[in-house]
Amino acid sequence: MKELPKFLKSYFWDADFKEIDPKENRAYVLKRILNYGDERAVTWMFDNFKKLEIKNVLANFRGYSQKSANYWVLILGVPRKEVLCLKKRSSGELKVFWPH
Repeated sequence: MKELPKFLKSYFWDADFKEIDPKENRAYVLKRILNYGDERAVTWMFDNFKKLEIKNVLANFRGYSQKSANYWVLILGVPRKEVLCLKKRSSGELKVFWPH
């Protein structure tokens, strides 16, 4: 896998698509597909990446939509408590660091 297939180009609107190396930029590619991918993109993802690697990327990134994260928790069998973007933020009010 030296380059991404052309049908994935729409998921990388903010980057130079030809410069994305799927091996060097594995986490970036997986994040985009997990958050925005359609059936074809997801099939490609499972054909080209190990399930454990996909689970690790899911668990360690906060930028997923709640809908996408919850979906992948169910599909991949990752416990909700292990997915950063689904963890509750600290409770209480924000602390004031500069009260003036």
